[in-house]
Amino acid sequence: MQTNLADFIKDSHAGQEADEILRKCVHCGFCTATCPTYQLLGDELDGPRGRIYLIKQVLEGQPATEKTQQHLDRCLTCRNCESTCPSGVKYSRLLDIGRAVVEQQVGRSVTQTLLRKSLSAALPRPWIFRPAMQAGQFLRQVLPQFLKNKIPLRKAAQPVLPLSVTVRPSSRMLLLDGCVQPTMAPEINAAARRVMAALGTELIVAPKAGCCGAIRHHLNEQEAALQDMRRNIDAWWPAIEAGVDAILMTASGCGVTVKEYGHLLAHDAAYAEKAARVTALCKDLSEVLAEREPQIRALVKLPVGKKIVWHPPCTLQHGQQIRGKVESLLRAVGVDVSLCADSHLCCGSAGTYSVLQPRLAYQLRDQKLKQLLASQPVAVVSANIGCITHLQSGTDTPVQHWIEWIDQALSQSA
Repeated sequence: MQTNLADFIKDSHAGQEADEILRKCVHCGFCTATCPTYQLLGDELDGPRGRIYLIKQVLEGQPATEKTQQHLDRCLTCRNCESTCPSGVKYSRLLDIGRAVVEQQVGRSVTQTLLRKSLSAALPRPWIFRPAMQAGQFLRQVLPQFLKNKIPLRKAAQPVLPLSVTVRPSSRMLLLDGCVQPTMAPEINAAARRVMAALGTELIVAPKAGCCGAIRHHLNEQEAALQDMRRNIDAWWPAIEAGVDAILMTASGCGVTVKEYGHLLAHDAAYAEKAARVTALCKDLSEVLAEREPQIRALVKLPVGKKIVWHPPCTLQHGQQIRGKVESLLRAVGVDVSLCADSHLCCGSAGTYSVLQPRLAYQLRDQKLKQLLASQPVAVVSANIGCITHLQSGTDTPVQHWIEWIDQALSQSA
């Protein structure tokens, strides 16, 4: 694609990156065929190719409009188009650049600004989010349905077995607790700790580590997001220098973001080298356990023997390009696991998308649940707290993190 970027951006880091991305696009349209919003709306401008044209026009100096912003806002950032693109177009990064420029030109309504600022302030801060969620769980029965959809039933975290009764630790890894997951689903990290302990790995949490930065980044508060990333790097650095084996992610949305620290902070002289090291150490839980699958098989004496369906989050299959590992691990413990039809498509959660674009989000959720439940599984499993909560709001079939099933298998065989 030929480009002629405007003076306001062409010599900046963002402009140079956008120019490189735009020049890779060959207009083929393969991306459109796998775009969830294009499939729903049938509008070229609500698919990746159309959005690329809109961003190109703005970066070349054509004024953005509210309509431009609307089409960019409707994108889920699921990155399915990146998996499909034969030219390797980094669409999600171009979208970040385009959204920032468009917002500077168009702004937001007072209502939208307040909503976005509220999400940005509350979700990444556990000291705000936790009491708000606990109050919501206490009052859940009297809340309107749209709020119930965002408030899971309260679950107590299971105690982590002392390492002395499992396996003496031979390795240590950092665990990112996350911002909303410990409140909404404390059982996820508890299960991960037990499984890793059984395999001889101690998981440690850096007290000052917090939100990975994804929430603010996708709300277009990009400098605030970078500050979240720098804070995490500072919190992890002593353990990294002490020689931890990995930085472990149990939420794929956090994982895809932390794996991009090196790129996002590449032009920060104080953090570029550290960020690159963090990116290199970051591992999804499935990547780590896949290397220990023979050890897991040896520990399982009572195969689970139940039928479940696996929903791979977009952040795992398209963002991190990790496929097949979770299914293999679940089969290793005797679970009958399958993928549903159109498993490559987004469920509609997409971080804060289900709050900001509820109509599209719930259409995508209902389509996804129809496919997931077609085989009548006893449970749906996924790898991201957003997907789990969003899907659970539309069904009584349990929706869980896959690590809970590995934990169950090991516990039954202990």
